[in-house]
Amino acid sequence: MARAREILPGVHEIALVGVNCHLIVEDRLTLIDAGLPGSRARIARAVTALGRSLDELARIVCTHGHPDHVGGVRELATEGVEVFMHPADSANLRVSLGQLIRQPSRGRFFGYISRTPTRLVPVQDGTVIPVLGGLEVIHTPGHTMGSICLYASRHRALWVGDALERQGSRVTFASRLYSDDIATARRSVERMAERDVETIVFAHYQPWTDDAAGVLRELAATSRPR
Repeated sequence: MARAREILPGVHEIALVGVNCHLIVEDRLTLIDAGLPGSRARIARAVTALGRSLDELARIVCTHGHPDHVGGVRELATEGVEVFMHPADSANLRVSLGQLIRQPSRGRFFGYISRTPTRLVPVQDGTVIPVLGGLEVIHTPGHTMGSICLYASRHRALWVGDALERQGSRVTFASRLYSDDIATARRSVERMAERDVETIVFAHYQPWTDDAAGVLRELAATSRPR
């Protein structure tokens, strides 16, 4: 049975196929990212193991529009569930096959193959989502142009989606291979470094707690070419 691992008080990490999503357990439930298509059953089992139900799901917050983060949204977003995404990424999800052929790009391809609802709630830099005492949206473009990080000041935790990676004993910049604009992605780390961070929460790796704020400052200092 799929189980959730508590990484912060009231925050549980659920291992999906190739990616993690994060469940915030309060009066209602909030998901950060939703995995690939077909993830609903695994998420439901993990939620049930916590003594809760997906009927209590209030919102899904998508860190960016790649299919391993938004693919499961359509099957989870029943009536009344809000789905939050930055407009720069939600625009790609409406790309037609003709547009993809005429103007091919990695972002348009990922958007075209991602099956998500048309009902999306736009979030901008500075939006505060009412969970964890206030979950702040930080627009950090580059991996995708609508990538966002999420900062919970109560826990000094920063969800980075794929805007950063963890490689062994170090934190590194976003993947050059899968990013729309790696130079912009590197500069976006400066926004992350402005927050007082104790825990960095990734989508594909275990959380980082070893001088997280210092790690972000060091990356930000090297983010621009000399």
